[in-house]
Amino acid sequence: VQLQASGGGLVQAGGSLRLSCAASGSTFRRYTLGWFRQTPGKEREFVAGVSSDGGNTSYADSVKGRFTISRDNAKATVYLQMSSLKPEDTAMYYCAADAGHLITSSSRRLPYWGQGTQVTVSS
Repeated sequence: VQLQASGGGLVQAGGSLRLSCAASGSTFRRYTLGWFRQTPGKEREFVAGVSSDGGNTSYADSVKGRFTISRDNAKATVYLQMSSLKPEDTAMYYCAADAGHLITSSSRRLPYWGQGTQVTVSS
């Protein structure tokens, strides 16, 4: 599966953004999906994951209550709605897919990645 992320940009602290990740291929509904982020000099970190049917989700503690992951299997797209943004949310955000279990902070070596989309939150 090929992934294409979009929706990043510059926003003031307290604002909102919605990231999208569109997938190619007719088997989108078989994949679990997730969002990760990375800042220069740091390891990529898990943000959120959603199961193949959208019924189960997982979030990093740092974004719980502020971010919401969802998916539209008919549109082969996964979303990350980000609210109450903080400067520390500034990062390159990546979407990822796996054909296995729900993507969580313990997930490693995910096989499919999209290119990043930059999110910058100004104070």
